[in-house]
Amino acid sequence: MRVVRQNPPMKSAPSALARSLVDQAYDTIRRRILDNAYPPGARALEGDLAADLGISRTPVREALIRLQDEGLIEIIPRHGMRVLPVSATDMKEIYEVITALESCAVELVARRKPATSEIERLVNATRKMTSALKARNFEAWALADEFFHRHLIEACGNRLLVEAIQQYRDRVHRALMFSVRFRPKLETSAKEHMVLVEKLRVGDVAGAVDTHRAHRERASQELLDIFERYKFQQL
Repeated sequence: MRVVRQNPPMKSAPSALARSLVDQAYDTIRRRILDNAYPPGARALEGDLAADLGISRTPVREALIRLQDEGLIEIIPRHGMRVLPVSATDMKEIYEVITALESCAVELVARRKPATSEIERLVNATRKMTSALKARNFEAWALADEFFHRHLIEACGNRLLVEAIQQYRDRVHRALMFSVRFRPKLETSAKEHMVLVEKLRVGDVAGAVDTHRAHRERASQELLDIFERYKFQQL
């Protein structure tokens, strides 16, 4: 009697619904970390996160893996996640990396002279920063600042460069949200943004890169001064 061997059934690709649940969990948890709703050192059980989000544990687990790969959390077996703190040394190194990467992106943007619509997007974000500062709405100020930098970098057109920068920008934004009330001259950022925008508008490549680099280096030193002044060990 001839035995007919059957190939094992092929595994089906994850459904669109499953992927959307992972993305939902990832986006929500990431946003809470960046906004310090989950502050450095905070812990959360996988089951509690799933119940809070109204989904099963599987998409939450996949979302946590992504967040761990990005350096925002560590997964503790049988104990969920812990939000990773950032030290002064961490921030110094992160700013050095992000300054170099973003300067490369700014050079690409300046070389092709961005469209009027792209310039207006950056100008509007800067105006929102100024309005938020007048209203003493520091969270809105930080979000407008994030919007400016995100759209500035995305305008470079280099997908791999954007992805590399994103890995570090999240931690910069989290530190910004924590330290925004301690920064002495928030209005300086909007002024520097407008100088950068004008350099981009006229295609001044060297001027745009120099302006951006100085902007990031000033912000880095300002944050390190906050670590020192207030004796913070980590953020």
